[in-house]
Amino acid sequence: MAATILIADDDAVQRRLVENMVQKCGYEPLVVDSGDAAIAALTASDARTIDAVVLDLVMPGLDGLGVLAKIREAGLNVPVVVQTAHGGIDNVVSAMRAGAQDFVVKPVGFERLQVSLRNALNASALKGELQRIRHSREGRLTFSDIITRSEAMTGALRTAQKAASSAIPVLIEGESGVGKELFARAIHGSSERKAKPFVAVNCGAIPDNLVESILFGHEKGAFTGATERHQGKFVEAHGGTLFLDEVGELPLTAQVKLLRALQEGTVEAVGGRKPVKVDVRIISATNRKLLDLVKAGQFREDLFYRLHVLPLTIPALRQRREDIPHLLRHFLARFCAEENRTITGISGEAMAHLAQLDWPGNIRQLENTVYRAVVMSDGDQLGLADFPQAAAHAAPEGRAAHTEPLVVSPSTAPAMTSGNEIPIPIAALPSTAGMLSMLNGSGDVRPLEDLENEIIRFAISHYRGQMSEVARRLKIGRSTLYRKLDEAAAGDRTDEAN
Repeated sequence: MAATILIADDDAVQRRLVENMVQKCGYEPLVVDSGDAAIAALTASDARTIDAVVLDLVMPGLDGLGVLAKIREAGLNVPVVVQTAHGGIDNVVSAMRAGAQDFVVKPVGFERLQVSLRNALNASALKGELQRIRHSREGRLTFSDIITRSEAMTGALRTAQKAASSAIPVLIEGESGVGKELFARAIHGSSERKAKPFVAVNCGAIPDNLVESILFGHEKGAFTGATERHQGKFVEAHGGTLFLDEVGELPLTAQVKLLRALQEGTVEAVGGRKPVKVDVRIISATNRKLLDLVKAGQFREDLFYRLHVLPLTIPALRQRREDIPHLLRHFLARFCAEENRTITGISGEAMAHLAQLDWPGNIRQLENTVYRAVVMSDGDQLGLADFPQAAAHAAPEGRAAHTEPLVVSPSTAPAMTSGNEIPIPIAALPSTAGMLSMLNGSGDVRPLEDLENEIIRFAISHYRGQMSEVARRLKIGRSTLYRKLDEAAAGDRTDEAN
């Protein structure tokens, strides 16, 4: 799924121009005709996720500065590119102070808008990654930190959001690397316990003889090597959330004590003389089917039902392939910043292959793959050769490919498509006397006259033949407009004669 760009402009001609340019950049445009409609599109509960905004600064009603103010009041982090026909320094300063990412003057050229959107999306991705890392370290992750556009994730997110408003035990199931701990941290960060500790325990990494000590604590001298008192993870998480990762790996002896702790709300340290009251919210996770372990006698049935109060299953990455381009953008922005590398993006061939793979290690594998590619690459763009582990696996036949390149820097432009797809305003052409050619997929060229005629006809139709208004909007004189119309008519008669 391509990034969605919201276009807000009261001028229908400019809206169509920018909309076609946005499509040509490989993004999905969403067009509105007023500032109020832009705010509604950004804040509606069922609205599409907006990745960036192209905002007209001068509009009737709520103008661009008003929209920027409301975006700031709503706490939205969407990057905004402001455009206006009035390019004074005061407008630039006001827009930037109000939170705009960039500023362009109408009529904006294709390359200029392309650069602005790339920079805005790249900066937003990097900012999101840095915020996500900071929130994770501070225990303040929320559901907005989860990168997803997939409908397959809708049910899991809805369940998790409801769980956050309660202290109900949650069991998160899913393959390794799908983000189970991320969901657990988001539930905690969105709950009333967010100011209290979030304590994570990897049950599969604890030696069997130390499980009880790690979870429930021990007294000094309780066993050989216990040289000091340890309070245990339950006490450490008091008032907050205890996350039991890979809970299915717990030995049966520890399961008995865990069950008692959940039932009684108390824990007893190894070597302790009396139980300690604890208030913890339990979130557990497993990459195995706990019910199968219960049937095999490897997991206690009574403990299973204590943990399995609210089950939550996170889909594997192969079930949410539309998230792969967005994950790639965020990982690439982060690792380029961490490694001080200037990489402009990922080629279309590599994107097509990466989007088709099954990724058995899920998001963790994808993240590590991008990390390796950034470190080992010698070029300024990642190609298929930079992903040798991915290239070694053949993609399944018949699967739809994501062939558009991923671009995160203005250094490299994507291949241009047919000029028929986007009308170019006459004032934005590089030369009013020269010829402009645009390459399409077959290598043909399109002369300037065809492009000019297309936009002139659209403007005349939209403004209902008001030639003064058409000339003003296209930034040309009326005499020039009439001359071009005469030339177009003569060209049409010549074509008919031939």
